[in-house]
Amino acid sequence: MVVAEPTTLIIFRVKGSLELRCHLDSTETSHIQKVLSRTFENLRAQIKSESCVFTVCNTPVIIWPNKDVYEDITPDSPCEDVLQRIQSDEPESGGKRATKKKGKKDLSASVISLRLMMEVTKPGPLSAPVISKTVQKSHFLSATLPLDCAVRTHSKDTIKDVCDRLLEALTQQLCEMEKVMLQHMKGSTLLTAEPLHFLLPEPKGLVTVVFPAGVPDKELEAQRRELHQRFKLPNDRPYFRRANAYHFPNEHYKDGYLRNPHHALTHPTLENGKVFMVQGIYSYHHYMQDRMDDNGWGCAYRSLQTICSWFQQQGYVEQPVPSHKEIQQALVDVGDKQANFVGSRQWIGSIEVQAVLNHLLGITSKIMFVSQGSELASKGRELANHFLTEGTPIMIGGGVLAHTILGVAWSESTGQIRYLILDPHYTGSEDLQVITEKVPACT
Repeated sequence: MVVAEPTTLIIFRVKGSLELRCHLDSTETSHIQKVLSRTFENLRAQIKSESCVFTVCNTPVIIWPNKDVYEDITPDSPCEDVLQRIQSDEPESGGKRATKKKGKKDLSASVISLRLMMEVTKPGPLSAPVISKTVQKSHFLSATLPLDCAVRTHSKDTIKDVCDRLLEALTQQLCEMEKVMLQHMKGSTLLTAEPLHFLLPEPKGLVTVVFPAGVPDKELEAQRRELHQRFKLPNDRPYFRRANAYHFPNEHYKDGYLRNPHHALTHPTLENGKVFMVQGIYSYHHYMQDRMDDNGWGCAYRSLQTICSWFQQQGYVEQPVPSHKEIQQALVDVGDKQANFVGSRQWIGSIEVQAVLNHLLGITSKIMFVSQGSELASKGRELANHFLTEGTPIMIGGGVLAHTILGVAWSESTGQIRYLILDPHYTGSEDLQVITEKVPACT
């Protein structure tokens, strides 16, 4: 049983699909637009009809929100009651290779999944079927619309309030889908709509945006700029690229890598100190992943992969995280290494990491030189400012002693500093409990 704290925020997410079906008497643009708008109006009417049904996944709860019929729950029930009814043992948020932790709070319980359904049976006497045949020349348009809406609510709010908000969100999403499909219509060709969720800085929170499916981010720059203006967001970083889409904590990451494992740690206590952390999402890359035995020589490669994953998952670049061989080939291409370097087990250092970031991702970087480890403590202000303004992970060291710095706790008055270290030398499975409890994280 999962019990929510009084101030817990819960995400209710409803997913489903509606069939868009239109008979067209002609392929003229004006006619298609008119028929399409009328069809969307009918779909919105379905959402507002008594046939609309919500089912709460992994529970016996069924809701007819427009009839005020609630099965196995009452409309005045608080949202935390639904959490207590969740029966499944949902997977960890880390990925397909993560194992369940014992005695830990289930992070995925803050998301409650619902399915949107339409009741097709009608009460009353049944009539005999009638078959008719009409021969005419016409065009038929058919598409499946993937509806996906999410609202954040407090655990003490009622189920009825949540259902009302979800109905409003579904209706609004259909309006946005209509707008997107009409805007990107080319002749008689229509693009389907794709709803995506984005977690913006507070107090804006979780928002849903509809983009045309299959259109690359580069071609949506005008729409994304408009969204930046609407939500009063700065233009110096991406917020609405597909890589920025919010990943719900009860969903798997398909690649299996852990994301942001440092979130499971508590901040260190430091007199008059402040904590400065990596901003955004990264993947944890370490020894022995990807069927690559790089134990003893690949730590700098893994640290570089973690840094590359940060740029990818913040939406700055679209390139995938490079493999060891791709990293080696990049160093050959820039003239840093000989051709026989590709496929070798030779380590790399900070200079090579800088060259690869520039060559593969077009990212410029800075190298901070220190003669010995103790000298790094004098760089507290510079490191703190980096995490405050840039927010990227930092590789420290090189060769067989490379690590990744994710943050610092630094006291300006005393000069004391502690480092949050992501260790690429770990050789185990993607078990968050093992990693946070047995792998040293702070020094």
